Amino acid sequence: MKPDWDKLMTEFEGNADGLVADVDCTSDGGKPICEKVGVKGYPTIKWGDVNELAEYEGGRDLAALQTFASENLKPLCGPKKLELCDESKKKEIKSLMARSDDDLAKEIKDKEATIAKAVEKHKGLQEKLSAKYKQYSKEKTDTVDAIKASGLGLMKSVLASQKKKEL
Repeated sequence: MKPDWDKLMTEFEGNADGLVADVDCTSDGGKPICEKVGVKGYPTIKWGDVNELAEYEGGRDLAALQTFASENLKPLCGPKKLELCDESKKKEIKSLMARSDDDLAKEIKDKEATIAKAVEKHKGLQEKLSAKYKQYSKEKTDTVDAIKASGLGLMKSVLASQKKKEL
């Protein structure tokens, strides 16, 4: 994928409407960026508004990347591009812009805390499910092994041998 990504970066070099770049998440300079935008594995492709990047789920070959980039890497509706917004979104943005920075920061913090709680709950449930899965997998393996050890293979051999006699 890296050669195709490098070609796409070259194609978008100097583009005023979209940026195609890569970040080394293992380097001291890249780690904080990757943590901030929620990169968990490599390679990860993120796109959209820098304050709320979305996960790219499309194809990883050059043609798919080019198609996605040409269709999506463009100016987006937002506080700096109100002219791109529909009336409903303009109203919502203007309402948010009328609030104090402290009020917005508090609400953002509260919403992010709610997300963090949901993620932690999911992680806990995932760990419980994983433990149950391991338990049931062991039980299945033990049952299969016990049945095989009780002579299943030999039974199959005898049956096959007897069927050959009948022919």
